[in-house]
Parts: sequence; structure tokens; C-alpha cells
Amino acid sequence: MFERLGRFVVGKAWWVIGGWVVAAIAIIAASPSLSDITSADQESFLPSSYESVQATELAGKSFPQAATATATVVVKRGDGKPLTAADEARVGQLAAALKARNIPQTSGYLTGPQAVAPDKSVQVVTVGLDADSPDDPGLLDAVRDLRAALGPDLAGSGLTAGVAGDVASFVDNEDTFNDAFAVVGVATIILIIGLILIIFRSPIAALLPVVVISVVMSVTTGLVAAAGKAFDLNVSQDLQTILLIVLFGIGTDYILFLLFRYRERLRAGDDKRTAMVVSVQRVGEVITSAAGAVIVAFLVLLLASLGFFGSLGPALAIAVGVMLVTSLTLIPALVSLLGRWVFWPSKAWQRPPKATLSRRLGAAVGRRPAVVAAASGVLLVALAAGVLGYKADYDFSAGFPQDTESARAAQDLQRGFAAGALAPTEVYLTTGNGTPLTDQQVNDFAAASAKAPGVGRAQPPERSATDPSVARISLLLNENPMSNEAITLVRDDLRDALHAAAPPGTKALVGGATAIFADINSANNRDLSVILPVAAGLIALILGLLLRSLVAPVYLVVAVLLNFAATLGATVYVFQGLQGNPGVTFQLPIILYLFVVAIGTDYNILMIARLREEAREGHEPHEAAAIGVEHAGPTVAAAGLILAGTFGVLMLAPISFLQQMGFAVAIGIVLSAFVMSMFFVPALTGLIGHTAWWPGHGDERRNGGGRHAAPETADAAQV
Repeated sequence: MFERLGRFVVGKAWWVIGGWVVAAIAIIAASPSLSDITSADQESFLPSSYESVQATELAGKSFPQAATATATVVVKRGDGKPLTAADEARVGQLAAALKARNIPQTSGYLTGPQAVAPDKSVQVVTVGLDADSPDDPGLLDAVRDLRAALGPDLAGSGLTAGVAGDVASFVDNEDTFNDAFAVVGVATIILIIGLILIIFRSPIAALLPVVVISVVMSVTTGLVAAAGKAFDLNVSQDLQTILLIVLFGIGTDYILFLLFRYRERLRAGDDKRTAMVVSVQRVGEVITSAAGAVIVAFLVLLLASLGFFGSLGPALAIAVGVMLVTSLTLIPALVSLLGRWVFWPSKAWQRPPKATLSRRLGAAVGRRPAVVAAASGVLLVALAAGVLGYKADYDFSAGFPQDTESARAAQDLQRGFAAGALAPTEVYLTTGNGTPLTDQQVNDFAAASAKAPGVGRAQPPERSATDPSVARISLLLNENPMSNEAITLVRDDLRDALHAAAPPGTKALVGGATAIFADINSANNRDLSVILPVAAGLIALILGLLLRSLVAPVYLVVAVLLNFAATLGATVYVFQGLQGNPGVTFQLPIILYLFVVAIGTDYNILMIARLREEAREGHEPHEAAAIGVEHAGPTVAAAGLILAGTFGVLMLAPISFLQQMGFAVAIGIVLSAFVMSMFFVPALTGLIGHTAWWPGHGDERRNGGGRHAAPETADAAQV
């Protein structure tokens, strides 16, 4: 099959390239923008069966005048002394002056005695931010205009003010995020170009992946946006960055797989067209199997209850599918036309390989497979033990720089009020059947709510102006509302207490940011418990079909899962242990699933396929392991270094979430490429021997076999 594909692509190279150009232009021109299907609202990704979502829906119906978001103006004295009566009056005048400015998309400007901290350290002005969606850029402008007005309106008063809240925090950290992701994009390109220049000593080979994958990126975003419109999918704002990394990571892998084999065939004496046909024939199955495993891993996300994962899976599957087609058609067509010029001006491809690092490593694996397997396995298990101490962290704000205006204002607010003042837990009392709530029911429930576990302060109840059957009470928790303690409190104790306190004939629904994250926590745990086993089973099935074996897929999948645990454990050791963080970001396990489990499987497939190929050439298991590491090691090393280096750059960002993501994925890819694929898997395969290929005996020597290729140089191992 792949030989026929190779002959067609090479024989019709110009037609293949022309078809790609026409298709790319048509897709890019006709597709909607990816921004049309993005959402920044975490709660929008939860199923409606969760209580926090039901509370949000009830709030939208019963309090339609409620703002999309809020900005909290925190006012204090410049000398640090308690506010006086004159100061409080001046804050009231400030609220009126700000309101009179008619700043677009703002409303409310509420303050008064209830907005003064018990210790009189601060007074707040609550400003509503109105928009059709939480990710409306007009909200950012509203905060900027609000801040610009504070200085003139407080001039000469002896008071200072800062604006806190999620939108204000985003304004403060927007440049940091943009700079971080820009650095990632630039670093990715520099790493790809620089590393491939070192490997092949050719600017053409170095630029080829960058140019092709950039075009594929545009095509992919168009297809993803079109699919999102067609199937009503909402995706996170992070998707653009994730697509960039997935395409450059996987795309570079597949292109390297082809270039290494193409160079090998040229050294064996093939002409440029035959060399590419044989390369597609030999590597096509590996690339297709690797892409199939990754696509399956991404599509398994459709089983997730969190909409973010469910919509992310098809988008990434589309990206990998496009890259697969590109790798088997456009890349072979281009390289077959370039021929030896793809390695210009280097002449190294003409010379037989010398003794290299990868050859020495391969010899070590083949000579002592038991020792290598045990050493690499013990390392992975030791790192995996860190998972036992894993704690999820939902407090994004704590990971941002703490010298910004929003961070300082939030700290002042939390010192003066309960810790949960910036993100109150909203409790809705309703009869559920339209019957009006009585004052007695509302007052009794408000009194009980104030005494509920973990509540530091309860705001006066609000009756819905449009629905007399609904009332709302804002509770300020004693704990940081984004902390694990607060999330556990809401999920386990507070909800139960509030449900029990609802008067007969009524029910209570608990919402707000803490409740949303409590439900995300539950959904996240459920999703991982479903996704990992199903993905492991399907990847094992693909490996079984590729290898015609029942034994090898078992230990390959176990290796991948062990690598996942080792990566998470290493991150726990560094960030919870060495740095003393309360936990690691709750999104990390799924990020590791995307980039370590899914993409790491590529390296396993490349290595195991080469081991099988060497076994078919008549080499005994130990010798096949040695030659496999020598030949496939440089490709795995180069691909792993590029992807790990790309993520490693994120550790330079001053945001904890990005630092954790950068470290975790970088170390995960390093473990995948250099520990699991280069040592653990080949050593274990050599140790198990012929049994690894049972019952299909995929290692049996083919008729007419013999050394069909000159040994692949391992000069990439010098990188």
C-alpha cells in the first residue's frame, strides 16, 4: 500500500504540490475564524447536570440585570491609617464621580457602610462590567478607563485606590501571556531550524519543516473553525497555542522520520526518486500508526464530561490528520524533486557513518539489556512515586506576578474582609415551582447560611426583581476561594449544610467561582479515570495491528503510562516539594495526556518498528536492540529535543502555571525520548526476545531478506 502511495506521489510530484496549493488557498479563504468558536468562560464547559451550572442558569433568568463580571475598586488611606468618616464620604463622592463619567460597559458603582471593612482599613466600590460574553475585549478597555479616572478623582484626598478582579488581573498580565506565547513560537522555529541545521548541515532541510508546517497551521485552523461552526463546538482560547505546539511537534517528528530514512537510502546508492519511494514504503506505516495512535488518543477526549476536553479532542485530531496527509504526500513530493539538494551544501550524507554516540549507546543496550531495563525502569518508578503527593491547585492569581495593581488591591481587600471577598460564593434559594418565597423563608435561610461551615460573612439577601420565587445570598468564605481547602469545603461540607438549611418547600443551589471549580474538580477526576484506560486500550490495539503481536503492545502501553506517572511525579517533587507550592495546576494531568501520552507514543512506535525491522533482517534480539537504538536513536533524540526545548522556554515566564506546564511537558518528553524509547523499550524488547512478537512472529526474517540498507548515520546524536 505505502509503496504504491510512494510511487504515485513521486511520479506525480508537481500535481501533488499543485493540488495542495489549490486546496490550501480554498480552505483558508472559505473557512471562518477560529476566534468565532472560542470561549473564556470555564463554567460554559461544564455539563448542565452540575449544580454550579444550574445556579448560573438560574441567576441569568432571575437576575438578568446582573453584570457579566465585576471590578472592585479598593480604596485606602495613603498613610495606612483607618478610614475616617470624612474618608468614607469621600469614597461615596468617588463612586458618584466615576458613575458620572459614563465609562462604556460599566454600571452599578455601589458602595456605602456595608462596603467598609470591619477594621476600616479599606472601602470598596463595586463596579459592574457588562458584555455579551466574558471574553469581550471591551471589558479590558473598561478597566483601563476606570483606572485612568481614579487618579484625577482622588487627587488631594489622601486616599489611594486600585482595581482588583479577574478582568483587572487579565489586563495586568495580558502582556506577560502574549510575550510568553510569542517567545514559545519564536523558540519553536529557532529550535527546529537550529537543531536540523546541526543534524543535516543544510538550510534547506532546516527551513522545510517551518515553511510546510506554517501552511498546514493555516489550513488546520480553517478546518477546525469550520468543524466548530458545523457541530456547534466551543473551544478554549488556548487552542491556537496548543495547535501550534502539536503541529510543530508532531510535524517535525514525521518530517525527521522521512528525512533520516531518505538520507539512509541515498547512502545505499538509490536515485532520488527510488530513495523516496522506499522511504515512504518503510516509514509510511510507522507514521500512519503513530498518527493513528495520537488521533485515537485525542478523540478519546470526546468521552470527557468537560466540554473543554470534548471539543479539544476533535480539533487536535483534525490537526494530526492534516499533518499525516502532509507527511505522506506533500513532503515526499517536495523532497523527491529536491533530491540531494535537500541536504545542500553538506556532503556528509555521501559518507558512510562513523562510530558515534548512538552506536555506543546501542551497543550498551544490546550487551546488558537487563541492567539497562532495570535502571531505566527504577528511575521511572521512583519519579512516579511523587504522584502519591499530588494536589490540584486552582488559584491562578497566586501564580501571577504579585507586584501588579490588581494583585496588591486583592491583598488589601482580603486583609480587610474575609478571604473570599473577591469571589463570593453565590447561594440561590428557590421554590422551584414559581411560588413566591416568603420573607420568613428568606430570612431564616440567610441566618442559617451565615453560620454554615467556612463562611466568614454573609451579605444581606437579594430578592429577584423578575421572579419572586428566587433570592440570592452572597457568602464570603474564610478561605481563599480558589484554594484546595475552599474547593473541598464547598464540594463536601458547605453544599450539604446549605441544602439541609433550605426551608421546607424550597431548595438551595450553590454557585460562584469556587463552586464551579469544585464541579470542575469532580468532572476532571471522572474524565481522567475514563480517558486514560480507554486510550491505553485503543493505543494497544493499534500497536497490536502494527506489530501483529499481543505481547509488545502490553509493555509498550505500560511504559507510556509509567512515563505519564513519572512526569507528573517529577513535577510534584519540584513544585510542591522544592518550591513549596500548595499544589500543581489542575490542568496539568490533561496537558500531560496531550503532550506526553499521545505524542510520546510516537517515539515508542518509531523505536519498536525499527527493532522489528532489524529482527526481520535476521539479527538476534540483543543485536536488533543495539542496531535499533543506533539507527532510530538520532531521530528520537532530535524530535524529543525540539519539542522539549519548545516547552522548556515556558519556564522563563513569570507565571507559575506556564512554568509548571513548561517544566512538566519538557521533562515528560525528555523521559519519553531518552529514557523510555531509547533505553527502557529496546532493552526490554531485547530481554524478552522472540516472545515479544508472539503470536504473529513479526520478527521472522522475510524471504530474500538481507541487509537492504546501509547503516544510518547517528551524527544527530552529537546534538
